[in-house]
Order: sequence, then structure tokens, then C-alpha cells
Amino acid sequence: MLRTGNTSHRKWMIVLHAALALLLLQGLVLWAPQAQAAVSSKTIVGYWHNFDNGSGFIKLRDVSPKFDVINVSFAEPTSGVTNGTIGFTPYNYSDADFKADVAYLQSQGKKVIISIGGQNGQVQLPNAGARDNFVNSVIGIIEKYGFNGLDVDFEGHSLYLNAGDSDFKNPTTPVIANLIAALRTINNYFGTDNFYLTMAPETFFVQLGYTFYGGSCISCDSRAGAYLPVIYATRDILDWLQVQNYNSGPITGLDDQYHTMGNADFHVAMADMLLTGFPVAKNPNNFFPALRQDQVVLGLPANANAGGGFTTVAEVQKALDALIKGVQLPSYKTRGSSTGYPNFRGLMTWSVNWDKFNNFEFSNSHRSYLDALTPSLSKGKI
Repeated sequence: MLRTGNTSHRKWMIVLHAALALLLLQGLVLWAPQAQAAVSSKTIVGYWHNFDNGSGFIKLRDVSPKFDVINVSFAEPTSGVTNGTIGFTPYNYSDADFKADVAYLQSQGKKVIISIGGQNGQVQLPNAGARDNFVNSVIGIIEKYGFNGLDVDFEGHSLYLNAGDSDFKNPTTPVIANLIAALRTINNYFGTDNFYLTMAPETFFVQLGYTFYGGSCISCDSRAGAYLPVIYATRDILDWLQVQNYNSGPITGLDDQYHTMGNADFHVAMADMLLTGFPVAKNPNNFFPALRQDQVVLGLPANANAGGGFTTVAEVQKALDALIKGVQLPSYKTRGSSTGYPNFRGLMTWSVNWDKFNNFEFSNSHRSYLDALTPSLSKGKI
């Protein structure tokens, strides 16, 4: 994204959960479906600026009520990229007032999640010490401010794959394995039914993995597809994946054609890859499985100022018609389902601040569209 409790009990629990997380990485813990409460499944997520970059600062309680989830952005490293310690200080707020606004939004049925990383917040967990620092500091932030969960927005050089680390199901690169263990530890600490885990990678780290995978290619960027092992290893606890369909170069879709951002074709092709699954680096023996429909969210800029690849309301809703209703585009036919994905989760935008700057066009237009859909059978924890 562009910017412009009891301590002894906690530490004991963290050690226990870290051990369980490592067992999972070794394949000793079986995957099981995530339990979820029965509530609305069509979601709009918006990032809230914990800074002022010209879009205008707004108080949390003044965020458009059309948003279901507000991602506070960002918590960032406090002691360098590789130490793992994360910090958060509310901008233009006292701690007491910030906590009060978080509680206010929650009283309105909203979820408030802390997002870690962003363009300026690179995080690498190269060893067990950094992993444990990350776990302890993130748990502390969530407990202090009462957040509902964690959003992982690692960008830049936070994630990469070592040469030869070609199996996304069994990653060996420390920054990947330690992040997986950390996320499972944090989730286990709070409990799946009470905690939201979401991710907001760029297309480079996800869909590009269909063509190039950083651990298995000789000449490509080692970061290509580097989120795939993290997504795969946390798919049982991941509430949704909101890939940033902006600030992206052309990406090859399942039709083996390049797709460029800013139109319905791009959004449908990118989402369809997640809903269908794909062979990583086109290796049929290394197949990344489809996510559930309710785990996939389209990530979009709220206006042209917010990021490259702004997509008009009409084009976004054309993409939603194709994805949810099965109204196929002339340029791309969905592979996973020709009749649509009725349980598709919804939309994310960078950001609520830019949405307000743009007279709430994003939240108003897309809230109306989603609310008009036939109620979905799929339910989420919101």
C-alpha cells in the first residue's frame, strides 16, 4: 500500500503455540475447516491512514458506515527490518481517544484490524528471535487497542525465496517459514473464532507465481510468488485474501494471455486464478489449490490519486457481474466456474481516506451493488 494481558501467561502461551505452529509446518497437524459465525458475507474493506498524505486525515469514528471492516494502516518495525519487533502509535490521537473510536466502530458492528507493513514497513523474520519478537509485539498491539485481528501487508523485500526452495507446500526459506509459524501462533493465542487473519499482497507475490516462482527459476526475481507458501500454510485460518489489483505490471492469466490493470478483464482474470487454482511456475506437479469463494476479495484504489490502475465503478461492477453472477466477459472466461462464484467475498479499497476525498464514490456505489445481490449461503465471521 502506498503511504504517501498477563505477561507471564502470554509468554507461556506463545511458546506453546509456537511449538504447535512448527509441528504444522512439518505436516503433523491436519487441516480442518474454519468455524465461522453466521453473518453477512458481502464485505467491503477499507484501509484507514494513520498518517496524512494529502488525502486528508479523518477520525476512525468518521469513516463511512458503508465499510464493514476498517484496516488501520500501518503498524511498522521499530528496530530495523530483521529484528521483528513491531510498533504502533496512533497518529493525531491520544491512546484513550483512539481506543474509544475503535470501540465505537465495533459497537456499530464493524471490525477494526491492524495492518502490518505497507510500502515503508518492510518486515523480515530471518530467525527464531525475530519470529518471537514479532509474535510478542503484535499480540501486545492487538490487546492494547482491542483490534479484531491482523492484516499482513508485507511488501518490498519482506518476503523472498532462497534458491532451490521450489515446493510451496514445504517452504524452507527462513523468512517464509518463520512468518507462517508466527501467524499461526498469533491466531492460536486469540482463537480462530475471535480473530481475523487477512492478507493484502501485490500481484507480483501471488498470481505471478503461475509464470515464475522465485525458488525454482534461475533468472527471475526471488520474490516472485513468495506469498504462495504463506497463503497455502494458513488457508485454514485465513479469512480472506485481498490481492492489490493496482500498481501492477501485466500478469499472465489462466488463458496464458497478459492482462493489464484498470479494467474488468484484469480483475476477473486475477480473481479466477485464486478461485480455480493454478500450477506454480506451470509445473503440473506443484499445483496451488483454489481458495474458498468467501476467501477472495478484490483490492482496488478508491480513486486515481490512490494508486495506478484505478477502475471505474462501471468496470468494477462488470467484473463483479462476471465473478458473482457468471455474466462472462468477451475477453476472459472464468475457468473455475462458468456460472459464477455466488459466495465471492467482496471488495477492498485503498483507502477510506481517498474514498472520502472522492466524495464516497467507492463505498456508496459498491455498497449499493453488493446489498442488492441475492443473499449468499456462505457466511463469515463479520
